[in-house]
Amino acid sequence: MIERTRPAVFLDRDDTLNVNAELDWGLLTRGRDRLRPGDLVDPAHVELLPGALEACERLVDAGYMLIVVTNQSSVARGGSRIEEVDATNARLMDLVSRNGASLITAAYYSPHHPAGIVQPYNTAHPDRKPGPGMLLRASAEHGIDLSISWIVGDKQRDVDAGLAAGLAPSRCLLIGGAAKLGDIGAATEVILAARAAADARP
Repeated sequence: MIERTRPAVFLDRDDTLNVNAELDWGLLTRGRDRLRPGDLVDPAHVELLPGALEACERLVDAGYMLIVVTNQSSVARGGSRIEEVDATNARLMDLVSRNGASLITAAYYSPHHPAGIVQPYNTAHPDRKPGPGMLLRASAEHGIDLSISWIVGDKQRDVDAGLAAGLAPSRCLLIGGAAKLGDIGAATEVILAARAAADARP
């Protein structure tokens, strides 16, 4: 069993790291009636949000592992294929890189939805946020200590997934919209300030 000693920042994907809500969904869903606005499954349309790369660099430099955790229910609904999700995640990892190496250790996704039509993904599953499954699997597979880890996302389900995995409420950060923190850059400031305060304690 891998000893769980490493801190991580779990990151939602769409509208946390990359542009989503502002994409031209009329164009992206044209001819694909089972795709919905928000279902980003084309790597050609992956574009990082301003400041996302810099935030990831700072987190990695501070010793945090970066783990993407994203719901991708378009697979269960028949709107996309696993291969498309994999390619889109791979493009994101390529963009979040430095000196040719991705700063993201792993990207986990849940293709499940209980109202889906594609087996075996048409079911409730603990990996689907707000379930904690992706975080728990990453912890086991990468030696992540959840007690010193964080989650950042733009939806309440991201926060709830962190809480369900046992993260402290103060370590589950909601960004964007009407949230107190505007973006991943602001969340990074909170994380690094907390880390500095902890390191300064006698």
